[in-house]
Amino acid sequence: MKPASLKHAIHPLAGTLALLIIASFWLATVAAEIWGSAATVTLVKTAIPWGFLLLVPALAATGGSGMALAQGVRSGLAARKRRRMAIIALNGMLVLIPSALFLAARAGAGRFDTGFVLVQAIELVAGAVNLTLLCLNLRDGIRMARGRVA
Repeated sequence: MKPASLKHAIHPLAGTLALLIIASFWLATVAAEIWGSAATVTLVKTAIPWGFLLLVPALAATGGSGMALAQGVRSGLAARKRRRMAIIALNGMLVLIPSALFLAARAGAGRFDTGFVLVQAIELVAGAVNLTLLCLNLRDGIRMARGRVA
């Protein structure tokens, strides 16, 4: 497989994997909060940081292959995807990862207090933002792959 075709294969696979992992974190959190017990919430919140072991490499592969594919492109869909990825990365590093670690620690200690609820709300909003932006990037990536670059 040629390097160019390898990038074309890695990017959508890694991006889809990252999107599915993030969606599973978000959906598991909502389901646990709505229908689960404290033990279920604890299980979900303490498992999410372990999911970073798969998510971080998937995001790195997505970002690296995306940059390689868009090398030299400064406008259109590629530029929009790049701007969204900057927001996604900042949101993840500044809000989502710290929130997940905080919530895992609190849930592990059985502390479902006001701080937990507030950070959980922030995490769900930030996660929804990232999911939306990732879905927009997926849509635009499909358009680019079909040759409808705008």
